[in-house]
Amino acid sequence: MKLILASGSPRRRQLLTDLGLAYEIRLREVDESYPPTLRRGAVAEYLARHKAAAYRPDLAPDELLLTADTIVCLADDVLNKPADAAAARAMLTRLQGRAHQVYTGVCLLPGDGRPPVVFSDETTVHFRALSPAEITFYVDRYQPLDKAGAYGAQDWLGLVGIERLEGSYFNVMGLPTHRVWAALHALGQL
Repeated sequence: MKLILASGSPRRRQLLTDLGLAYEIRLREVDESYPPTLRRGAVAEYLARHKAAAYRPDLAPDELLLTADTIVCLADDVLNKPADAAAARAMLTRLQGRAHQVYTGVCLLPGDGRPPVVFSDETTVHFRALSPAEITFYVDRYQPLDKAGAYGAQDWLGLVGIERLEGSYFNVMGLPTHRVWAALHALGQL
């Protein structure tokens, strides 16, 4: 089946390329709201499944759609993409010096009518204490408004701020590649 990536994330594109997978990109606007009763990994899975449902009507029988959504959680608070620089600074101020969880939900939807494969992966990220100057430097220089939790593990802040990870680094980047590879294998795509 032809793999379709429904994501504008350059990090997800790079990870699929690094896996050696051929894929086509399709983009459309999808509402990313979710029921307030959902928590943590359930939010990420819901959003991945919800995004896939928006593409289902246009999916050909020989296509396999991949959607994903990454969220950052501090306790049960979901830290999505910040609305502006002030929100990004506020998020990073909350995260610094603490551990938080990153969840990426993935949905693989076959166009041939088989049920979707939906899963999420969790990684705990431990940040060192950051100074206000470091946070401002990062927000001003790297403009992390397109990233859940207002940071990228592969960016400057990840290099200087992440003390350790428990789980997949690639999950924090936006795609748990080991889980995607296993799911593609189980679907007979590899």
